[in-house]
Amino acid sequence: MSKTTTTTPMMQQYLAIKAQYPDAFLFYRIGDFYEMFYDDAIKGSQILELTLTARNKSADNPIPMCGVPHHAVENYLNVMIDHGYKVAICEQMEDPKKSRGHGQA
Repeated sequence: MSKTTTTTPMMQQYLAIKAQYPDAFLFYRIGDFYEMFYDDAIKGSQILELTLTARNKSADNPIPMCGVPHHAVENYLNVMIDHGYKVAICEQMEDPKKSRGHGQA
């Protein structure tokens, strides 16, 4: 199994959107969760007291990741905003069950 990290189309999209909002935490909707990656995940996990995990854990450079359930996101957004942080939300527009080739990590 290769330990190199390739950027998936999903992560390419995440990075492109994050580049548009560099001064905000990006809550990126994936299925039933809003995920944060990279520095957003590291800092967001500390602020929101979330477990920091990683995407592509077996890669040479795993991507830091944390997330919150979509049904509870408003509470987490309020905490971020109350602490003076900017938040950008990327909503999922397509039903993942109808999408081809998505949902694999």
